Amino acid sequence: MAMMVRLLGIFILSLLVLGCQKKQEIDLIVFNAQVITLDDAGPEAQAFAVHHGKIIFTGTNAQVFDRFESQNNLDAQAKTIMPGIIDAHAHFYQLGLGLQEVDLRGTTSKEEVIKRISDFVPYQNAEFIVARGWDQNDWVDQSYPTKEDLDAVFPEVPVALQRVDGHALWVNSKALAMAGIDRSVSVAGGMIMGDDWGNPTGILVDAPCDRVLELVPEPTLEISTQALKSAEQYCFSMGLTGVHDAGLRRPIIELIDSLQETGAFKMKIDAMVSNIEPDVSYFMDKGPTVKHRLRVGAIKVYADGALGSSGAALRAPYSDDPEHFGAIITPMDELEVLANRAIQAGFQVNTHAIGDSANVAVLRVYQKTLAPFIATQDENIRWRIEHAQVVPPDYFKVFSKNIIPSVQPTHATSDMYWVHERLGSDRMKGAYAYNSLLTQAGMLALGTDFPVEFVNPMFTLSSAVYRRDRSGYPESGFYPDEAITREQALKGMTLWAAYANFSEDQRGSIKPGKDADFILLDQNPLTCPAEELSEIKVLKTFIDGEKVYESEGSFGL
Repeated sequence: MAMMVRLLGIFILSLLVLGCQKKQEIDLIVFNAQVITLDDAGPEAQAFAVHHGKIIFTGTNAQVFDRFESQNNLDAQAKTIMPGIIDAHAHFYQLGLGLQEVDLRGTTSKEEVIKRISDFVPYQNAEFIVARGWDQNDWVDQSYPTKEDLDAVFPEVPVALQRVDGHALWVNSKALAMAGIDRSVSVAGGMIMGDDWGNPTGILVDAPCDRVLELVPEPTLEISTQALKSAEQYCFSMGLTGVHDAGLRRPIIELIDSLQETGAFKMKIDAMVSNIEPDVSYFMDKGPTVKHRLRVGAIKVYADGALGSSGAALRAPYSDDPEHFGAIITPMDELEVLANRAIQAGFQVNTHAIGDSANVAVLRVYQKTLAPFIATQDENIRWRIEHAQVVPPDYFKVFSKNIIPSVQPTHATSDMYWVHERLGSDRMKGAYAYNSLLTQAGMLALGTDFPVEFVNPMFTLSSAVYRRDRSGYPESGFYPDEAITREQALKGMTLWAAYANFSEDQRGSIKPGKDADFILLDQNPLTCPAEELSEIKVLKTFIDGEKVYESEGSFGL
């Protein structure tokens, strides 16, 4: 009996001690939410706790408040929270520069392009006019413009207008003369369009563009800094907490690093080094740089151009241009040398490949170089095909967690109006084949390729899942068998994007131990009506538990 009384006393004392335990004081509690964790072990939660920039607990409201207390509590008011979105392929710095220029996207004629340029006040005293975004496929008259169109308005100042995909330039006579481009010039890895007499028309595709662009005055440090900060704020408003920038030069990478070190720049950047010397050797000799918000561990290579400007390298001629095959930009023997250097240096190789010829050639180089690592499924090897846009179906099997398809779903819904004419029915079987690639590789890294496409990741989500444009066309979807599920698309924009740059242990899901990068949405992307997917709005964006964006009129913390 005495023993039972003693045990009862111990039990009561234990309850009293537990009841009196002090709750842990932490930085932030998020509660009353529909949390899409994207953690398979616990896919849903009501609340989570954040301390020192990390998620330390997820669970129900009661579970979190039983354990923790904070001076900062965010009541999500039953709205949806998901991991911060990571754009796996974009041009962040170019977006920032473009925000300081005229945006030519959405123009419906060459006349409208010229009017936008003429009306932009900063261009009126410019030494060199540059802008981006025109797409002749969107014009009523889909023929290419000419230098004469620009010469009539800009006879003295050089003008270089990049096509939306960044793979073609529309230039005036002044720019051609400064670059030394005339009928006698040819440049490997691209095309100088000519008239019936061989004179340049003013349209340059791929490699020849560099002759003009290298003449454009380099942005000042002030302009570059402003470009990065402008792009950061814009991306935060779209729910991005990380971006893989597909091609940066050393000075901009070092500027990003310095701004991050001072706390002036918070976006998490995976900087792919442009395949240009001496930058490649400099970074490879150093080895991969891995900091909390900056990773430099990949080389970005261009195998070919783009379909929209007929620069993508095809195995058979273009269906709408029987004499044209496109062009390889980086010879495969050079890619093989670079690939072997990258293996030794511990770098990824991320290669832009659009056409079927380019994809096949790059995949063969990858297979040869990576054979020992693929045989053992070595997850330290995560090379990427950027775009993987037209892949012969018998090459789908080459993709894996060692050779990752990095794709941009809005390319499919942007190109669908004209791409069939360019490729023909047979090649379309391997075009924009996201479900097939996912089935084979087990993952897709999803991005936008902004500013080629719009930054908004909800457009990516809608295009990936429903294969329609924002007006709902086509009703049945563009090659709907290649659609992926909503959950797969969300993983492609978060967890799989993180895997593609070795950061899946830090980012991509709401899970204890990971960075507290998350966004608050006005609708649930897993359950909202299909037609509303692209209309989902970001209310708040957090990086490392710090609020970096809040929409106007938003509530709470």
